[in-house]
Amino acid sequence: MRYTGPKNILARREGVDLGLKSKPVDVSRPRGANPGGRRGKLSEFGKQLREKQKAKRIYGLSEKQFKNLFTKASKGRHQTGPTFLISLERRLDNVIYRAGFACTRAQARQMVNHRAFLCNGKRMDIPSYQVKVGDVITVREKSFDHSVLREMEGKKTIVPSWLAVDLKKRTIEVTRLPEESDSEKLVNVQAIIEFYSR
Repeated sequence: MRYTGPKNILARREGVDLGLKSKPVDVSRPRGANPGGRRGKLSEFGKQLREKQKAKRIYGLSEKQFKNLFTKASKGRHQTGPTFLISLERRLDNVIYRAGFACTRAQARQMVNHRAFLCNGKRMDIPSYQVKVGDVITVREKSFDHSVLREMEGKKTIVPSWLAVDLKKRTIEVTRLPEESDSEKLVNVQAIIEFYSR
């Protein structure tokens, strides 16, 4: 099941801001840490598990979704690591978040579920949809007054080079497929590969 509890706890557990909330999270004190206490040293397995959990939480996937995506990537013709990261980046909810049309991936996923977007002119309510080169995602006219979308116009978002965003038309175009270098820098994919290769 997907985690639905407090987001700050997850960020403190991993020791980094996972981008789960619209405002930065203070992770200076890890969850459960005692003042003046020391954290135990993680084993190799523990480090791999933490990397897997971190990536899963950043992209907001359930354990089953995450493992299925990894398994599919490992069976492909290309290298598992880059293929897996590209698959995570190509998710529709991630594209909407990276384009600046939502404050968090969870918010983007909810907006997709509520059919706030069209993909190539057709209603799309599948957050896991893998975008392709040439896909054009558009905000539905009925969603133009959505408060989140109005807020985004006043914010500066660093849009990945593989996406072309038109704020006036409120569209996102996939100009090329993402590369490994375009993925979240917080993710250590090699540790995830080692975790699933046990």
